[in-house]
Amino acid sequence: MEIIATGRIKAVCISEERGTVKTTVASVSLRENYGVEGDAHAGDWHRQVSLLGADAVASFEDDTKTKVEPGAFGENILVEGFDPSKLPAGAELKIGGAVLEITQLGKECHTSCNIKKMTGKCIMPVYGVFAQVKEGGSIKPGDEITAYEPDPQRPYQAAVITVSDKGSNGEREDKSGPLAKSILEQSGYEVRETIIIPDEKEIIKRELIRLADKRGMDVIFTSGGTGFARRDVTPEATDEVCQKRVPGIPEALRMNSMQFTDHALLSRQSAGIRGNTLIINLPGSPKAVREDLEFILPRISHGINLLRDTDKECGGN
Repeated sequence: MEIIATGRIKAVCISEERGTVKTTVASVSLRENYGVEGDAHAGDWHRQVSLLGADAVASFEDDTKTKVEPGAFGENILVEGFDPSKLPAGAELKIGGAVLEITQLGKECHTSCNIKKMTGKCIMPVYGVFAQVKEGGSIKPGDEITAYEPDPQRPYQAAVITVSDKGSNGEREDKSGPLAKSILEQSGYEVRETIIIPDEKEIIKRELIRLADKRGMDVIFTSGGTGFARRDVTPEATDEVCQKRVPGIPEALRMNSMQFTDHALLSRQSAGIRGNTLIINLPGSPKAVREDLEFILPRISHGINLLRDTDKECGGN
């Protein structure tokens, strides 16, 4: 993999309780698929380790005339030599024998953030970076960091969003989301996130943007909200966040579904591209989700690889 940045650790920090400022320590131990030993944010999730660039902190200090200590923004690792927020999701960081994978760029600031209370400003939404520990090891200030581009051979990274008022309220069991996750994993995809949200356009847009821009998903599948009901707004939300529409996908899905039900002609599902992420709407029923995924998954690999820049365009010399 190609090296895309190099730098070093300026400080390492931990906090034993969430919601408290992290403090500097001489070294930390990173545990595989867990995070920083002794830190309250460690665990089996995608934000195990937080990173922040020293230059971003320096600019904040200049802008606000406020001196902050390492760990004040909740970062575990303060980086100097490069800006970690410029790395793509999926990039790998090697620090000695430890390996981290960037899993999220930026995060909404907590309402209880002490820095924001004092200055009215927080840099974590723009400059904060989060990672999972792929290989453990001990790290300390002064250790060199080498950042590598994402592995082009890694499994496709996917997210599944179930759009359902009743499902999000706990009034109905979500069967479509878990089924989609199972089918995707059986097809070799790595499903990084599954969520259930109500039929609210702004919420759908927010989650699509987060998963595409912050988490760097290769593909996002939505389930539900594609029909004629008043609150069915998933296609509208999808179209509003995408920079490019991909009409061939929903057209093909509707044609395939017509083999099973005439109601397929009433489906308004859409598909499009935001950045390097493909977004595809699926219907809400488990039966239709299975039919659509079994039809579409063998046919979209070339498109995803083009977005990853690992395949060449067709028909050109």
